[in-house]
Amino acid sequence: MGDREAANNRCERLTRLEGLACEWGASRAATVATADIVVNDAFAELCRLPDCPVYGLSAGCPPHVGGPFEMRKLLTRYQRAIVLKIDVPTDILLSEERFSVYRVLHEIVAAVEQAAVEKGFSNARAFAGGSCKRIFCADHPDCSVLAGAPCRHPDRARPSMSGYGIDVSRLMNAAGWQMSWITRNTSAEEVPMGALVGMVLVG
Repeated sequence: MGDREAANNRCERLTRLEGLACEWGASRAATVATADIVVNDAFAELCRLPDCPVYGLSAGCPPHVGGPFEMRKLLTRYQRAIVLKIDVPTDILLSEERFSVYRVLHEIVAAVEQAAVEKGFSNARAFAGGSCKRIFCADHPDCSVLAGAPCRHPDRARPSMSGYGIDVSRLMNAAGWQMSWITRNTSAEEVPMGALVGMVLVG
């Protein structure tokens, strides 16, 4: 296979992965260059107490992940990532209902990761927004991994992008999308829609 043919084949596989992400529930999906993924230490710091009530409670969140330092090293090993988002009404993002959407987000990126492996991207790695402890194991007293046992949801739960310092706003811009910042003081009338974002490093 020549270089041009190989590049076309890779492009086709990436396009198919984008399509699968949307088939499985993403509102949009796009391929971005990892050179356009920005890591900011300040975002990872927001995962600490008192800003995040689940700090330290899962293997997918700080301080149990490598954080910005590891992500910067990881990005040097990849050239592309599939970025996906789920558009969500602001009133849901500001309610307890958001955790069910986070669950879908984790399930989609995990499925895209597996599909990427099957399509030849053997080192694919997925990341999503939100703490897997709150999303999948809120009814359990602890994270099974931190307790020394296997993960209860290895096929669905993925590490938190925030814990690695991923600048989600810049990530969305790289994908060609605009981000609406949603805080607890955001008015759903003024900002009716927000989004949850995930990514899969593919190769």
